[in-house]
Amino acid sequence: MGSCYKPSLPLVLLQFILCLLLVCTSDAEVSEKPRALNNTISAVFVFGDSTVDPGNNNYLPTAFKGNFAPYGRDFTNRNPTGRFTNGRLTTDFIASYVGVKNSVPPYLDSRLSSEELMTGVSFASAGSGFDPLTPRIPNVMDIQKQLECFRAYKQKLESATGKQRTEDHIKKALFIISAGTNDFVINYFALPFRRKNYSVFTYQKFILHKAKELLQALHDEGARKILMVGLPPMGCLPIVITLSSNNAILSRDCIEAYSIVARDYNLMLQNELNFMQQSLGHAGTRINYIDIYGPIEYMIQGPGKFDFDEVSSGCCGTGYLEAAFLCNPDSYVCPDASTYVFWDSIHPTEKTYYNVFKSLLPIIDSFIRE
Repeated sequence: MGSCYKPSLPLVLLQFILCLLLVCTSDAEVSEKPRALNNTISAVFVFGDSTVDPGNNNYLPTAFKGNFAPYGRDFTNRNPTGRFTNGRLTTDFIASYVGVKNSVPPYLDSRLSSEELMTGVSFASAGSGFDPLTPRIPNVMDIQKQLECFRAYKQKLESATGKQRTEDHIKKALFIISAGTNDFVINYFALPFRRKNYSVFTYQKFILHKAKELLQALHDEGARKILMVGLPPMGCLPIVITLSSNNAILSRDCIEAYSIVARDYNLMLQNELNFMQQSLGHAGTRINYIDIYGPIEYMIQGPGKFDFDEVSSGCCGTGYLEAAFLCNPDSYVCPDASTYVFWDSIHPTEKTYYNVFKSLLPIIDSFIRE
């Protein structure tokens, strides 16, 4: 299955760059999962970055992995699967809710059964983004490679079940896309290359163009139920606060300049999705924008913050800079991750992912009823 991925740059160089970016630059309790009724979803397919990667990076020559403790501390059997959190992801909760499986596995895992493949997989790769330059930094799968993997998956399905059954299966599947944060936080703002040729506005337009290319390609491959996730309040990520605050120890307020970029991008994304919906809706296509900015902001700066003891640093280590290999078996870990919004300096805890999932239920239900 890994044939759809080929590394682009030397591993040692990429590990060094990732380390430079992270260091030198700027037990969860989740409620009993609800279950949808009258489900019509055949499978769940996922594309994007670490917010939806359940372990594809385990099979890539990259330093950006999460397949070791303390990652997965609250997952089934305390298993560090490669998810960059203590437990499950929002996509896992969605898959469980619509009844296709309890969690979404990584496509690059060659041990997957035929049933696991049929009911959906994630092609996402932590560290990736819509900008082709972004995934080259940590040497992970770019969006085009993820799309190639899906096409390879589809060909295998056609060989096993026939063209018509495959088309019907894909048509009834739910597609989820979650990417973009790395394009801005790790690429545009942390490195000089894109800023030489793009203003913030023109870079936002560039990322939107790439996102639309993926949407169109998935539609051409038969996808008809698509969820496109917007950006979170990027200025509230612990690593952004640490690298941008005048006093990262005493002042842990969100960096508004980053969050403004996210809000503006999300508005532009919604407009573009509306246009695409109008042009593709005649084919039975449904494209929905997924707001994660609001739910996460509510947990950090709104009334929801009172459900957590800590909203500006992660559970792992100091919570200021640790992520990937910097959050490791030797790191201090908070006793109860459910009291934290963030697991490490970038990624949410399982509880946060679950709260985001709950906010999406009206949209998920509307897809199921179709």
